Amino acid sequence: MTLTVYRPAAEAFWEDISALRQTTPLIHNITNQVVAPYNANVLLAFGAAPVMAHAHEEVADMATLANALILNIGTLDPYRVDAMKIAMSAAIRAGKPVVLDPVGAGATPYRTETACELIALGPPSIIRGNASEIMSLTGLSATTRGVESAISPDAAIHAARKLARQIGGVVCVSGKNDHVVDHTGRWLTLSNGHEWMTRVTGTGCAASAMTGAVAAVQHDYWRATASAMAYLGVAGEMAAENVIRENRGLGSFQAALLDYLQLLPRETFISKLALAHRG
Repeated sequence: MTLTVYRPAAEAFWEDISALRQTTPLIHNITNQVVAPYNANVLLAFGAAPVMAHAHEEVADMATLANALILNIGTLDPYRVDAMKIAMSAAIRAGKPVVLDPVGAGATPYRTETACELIALGPPSIIRGNASEIMSLTGLSATTRGVESAISPDAAIHAARKLARQIGGVVCVSGKNDHVVDHTGRWLTLSNGHEWMTRVTGTGCAASAMTGAVAAVQHDYWRATASAMAYLGVAGEMAAENVIRENRGLGSFQAALLDYLQLLPRETFISKLALAHRG
């Protein structure tokens, strides 16, 4: 599949990133313990203000105060699940966007059931996951390796569109190609990024956090999701190319990704972005 730069869309996405940086929205994360510090740094580099809070005593207040809520089920336990439910209810009452990252859904019944309970409680504004996770949420059998997908994102399009209609919102299937669909039938494919993005912990989780950050300022959540995924894809691609050219490895790449999330030039983003409108 050959994708091309569609400059008006790229410029619109850049406008969303600029709006984010002008307003510095507060993003409430109840997230994977493995990636919490890195995700906080990603949001800071991107231009948002992160807060990581999951105490039952404050999550409702924090979700109401924040501009968006990110729920990531990467490291589950009953206390954290209850915190997510409390925060989600509060965010929805306050009219704030909610992003669900169903990490590992399909790998164990507990993960799948938790993700489905959160969807039923909400629903979330946006769901972002890999192909296996998205397929499992629609009742389809999907092959996983731990929390990683063994299925191409292209194979999950039908499931993503079905799930988007179910929640009345946006679903992003991420991988080699990122597909962004919504309940009205809009569908965009992005093909930037680099394989090294799958070899450092937290890149997918960071994508969900960034999506919530843009959704805090762009209330067309389909466009917000596309803007965040596009920016991360180009930043990751540029970071990997730079690190490989200098004969450095994954540790340097993770730091370089933060650098590019902060400093990616406008014209580089617009000229490098590869996308296709599907509907």
